[in-house]
Amino acid sequence: MAKQSILDSRDEIKKLDMSNVLGSVEKLPDQIEDAWGATKQIQVPPSYKEVKQIVVSGMGGSALGAKVIKTLYKSSLKVPFEVVNHYELPTYVGSDTLVVLSSYSGTTEETLASAEDAKKRGAKLAVICAGGKLAEFAKKEECPAYIIDPKYNPSNQPRMAIGYSVFGQLGLFHAMGLIELGDDDVAKVVALLRTNAKNLVPESVDHNTAKFLAYAAVDKMLVLISAEHLEGAAHAFNNQLNENAKNLTAEALIPELNHHYLESLSSPIHMKDGVLFFFIDSGLYHPRVQARFPITLDVVEKNGFHGEMIRAVAKTKLEQVWEIIQLGAYTNFYLAMLNGINPAPIPWVDYFKEQLAKVK
Repeated sequence: MAKQSILDSRDEIKKLDMSNVLGSVEKLPDQIEDAWGATKQIQVPPSYKEVKQIVVSGMGGSALGAKVIKTLYKSSLKVPFEVVNHYELPTYVGSDTLVVLSSYSGTTEETLASAEDAKKRGAKLAVICAGGKLAEFAKKEECPAYIIDPKYNPSNQPRMAIGYSVFGQLGLFHAMGLIELGDDDVAKVVALLRTNAKNLVPESVDHNTAKFLAYAAVDKMLVLISAEHLEGAAHAFNNQLNENAKNLTAEALIPELNHHYLESLSSPIHMKDGVLFFFIDSGLYHPRVQARFPITLDVVEKNGFHGEMIRAVAKTKLEQVWEIIQLGAYTNFYLAMLNGINPAPIPWVDYFKEQLAKVK
């Protein structure tokens, strides 16, 4: 009798997953429902509907939602949208700018600095957090705020709160008339995720795409290739691979990579068996972008690398984004299990913050 894989046993998984990251993965649809419902209660001042641009300030897992929104809605957003991963805001930020301050912990150094910067410039403010100094800032400034109740994020990891993050922001932007999104759209996403999860959970042993990808990724550096509306979803996949699976990764975008990246595949030769490409494809991409994916995979393989094509098949761009985010979340979790790693702790990030705190 073949030995059972850890990926097929919840009991074995629990021995490594002591903070219940899997619980956060499985509750993604609940996060979305909860956030969408909660943001309907937030009062947005009429003046916010007149903003000329949006800037979202966030770091790491707290910035994932903004990146997803930017790439998903870039062809339909009614105003320019920028994501800032820094202490300072762009010079154009002023009274006609909405600055969304996103920090799950509410204590992120760069985001708190951006909050003070935005306040000084008279920008319109909004906050998304689960508490901390940022929640206190929102209360003091009396600005619209979505204070996350993380009941559907049992691991309490910011990167695993992406359902809250995305739909918290979408709820705000919808209330301001900046995006078109209805209850039916959200319900379809939730239904899709609940259906797809049946083939991704540990109990699904056969035809489990997340497990297949995780097995393929063991001991490999991963390069995630994406385009258009799935760029933000691929970035979320990448971020969670870093923090959960503790795996080295890179990202590249089609069509841009076709103009330079392909020539880099010649060397170093000794790396070729240690790198795996994930191509995140979609039938909703521009036709010429779709044509580039198999040709790019062909070039990668002709240079001695291996690649896996991951094709989003949901009907709409919104649904495809969540299809990939969910698949990525299960994949990186399973890779953490195969790597023998508790996915929750981030010891090197914590070490870095401790050392930085000593620098005055």
